[in-house]
Amino acid sequence: MTDVSDGVLHTLFQSDQGGHEQVVLCQDRASGLKAVIALHSTALGPALGGTRFYPYATEAEAVADALNLARGMSYKNAMAGLDHGGGKAVIIGDPDRIKSEELLLAYGRFVASLGGRYVTACDVGTYVADMDVVARECRWTTGRSPENGGAGDSSVLTAFGVYQGMRASAQHLWGDPTLRDRKVGIAGVGKVGHHLVEHLLAEG
Repeated sequence: MTDVSDGVLHTLFQSDQGGHEQVVLCQDRASGLKAVIALHSTALGPALGGTRFYPYATEAEAVADALNLARGMSYKNAMAGLDHGGGKAVIIGDPDRIKSEELLLAYGRFVASLGGRYVTACDVGTYVADMDVVARECRWTTGRSPENGGAGDSSVLTAFGVYQGMRASAQHLWGDPTLRDRKVGIAGVGKVGHHLVEHLLAEG
């Protein structure tokens, strides 16, 4: 990570979008790992947030995304009443091309080096099987498979939460939570979206 721009540093240290406690730039040349771990706040407890694996156009874009996502996790965890602050990590690259066991193990070592200040999990481009690998180097890993001591795929619960949010919006707008015979749009039918589709189809 050599081209982090002054704009990103300004965001981190001086803008309203900054204020993060810690940002870690990670590199393991042997495996090709380039990652950013952003801890926005540990005021409520260890920062909790997933690891996004994505082919960012620039490294500065990856840093900015990590900062934004980590800040959002602080609010999300606080609103959910969790004893966790907010953090997020991004791994730079196309997971279909560069993801490997060696890369995930290297990433796990970087997370472990934070000594429990950050708890990682799945996000876009990472899955339960990936967290099982990361957990071999880092005990601060959630979203593992049940056979490895985890709760499994969190996207099931995320989709249910989105579905209930849609029902609450319907209640607010139309006085009735049902979505039957409504037309809705889903931006992306991936890990979360395909579970959401199942809930919507079941309701008609």
